[in-house]
Amino acid sequence: MPPLSWNVSEVFYSVQGEGRHTGMPAVFLRLSGCSMGCDFCDTKYAFAPGTQLNSLQILVELAKYPCKTVVITGGEPAEQDLPGLIAVLKSAGHSVHIETNGAHDCDVSQADFVCVSPKKTVSQNMLQKADVIKLVISQNTDLKDVEKYYPYENEKTTLYLQPQDNLQENIERCLQLVKQHPSARLSVQLHKLLNVK
Repeated sequence: MPPLSWNVSEVFYSVQGEGRHTGMPAVFLRLSGCSMGCDFCDTKYAFAPGTQLNSLQILVELAKYPCKTVVITGGEPAEQDLPGLIAVLKSAGHSVHIETNGAHDCDVSQADFVCVSPKKTVSQNMLQKADVIKLVISQNTDLKDVEKYYPYENEKTTLYLQPQDNLQENIERCLQLVKQHPSARLSVQLHKLLNVK
């Protein structure tokens, strides 16, 4: 039986720029493809097919870096065999973080950390599995849309509000929302401020 394979956009070593683990070194495994195609997406290049890599090739790529934390992102990783990839990485001793739009309900129980960033549609099951729910906020964001995620907050799940493109008007809107709902957290995109990948 041939090894499992995934379509990969890129693999790179950097620091986490968003959310709970901001500033933490991690290897980013960006899978390619996303059927949602949001117009504000900042990684549109990952919509392209990418390069097919099998499990052994992926592990060889990851072994080039000194860090054992891997962030699986996209594109949209749940449009491929995400549970299979998590299992491969865990069996090789990696700590696995997931970044997903949450539209596709899948088994992420072996992951160490799950960030769901809802866009056009989202699975309620995935919201319940999330450690972080990250909402991208712009001047066009409907406040009622933000409020509908409040009930998913608990001791496990934190709501993060992220200003789209780090624009000042979006930052100010996030600050206002966080002050009105103090259990939420502000998440600016540190990697963009530092001008790193």
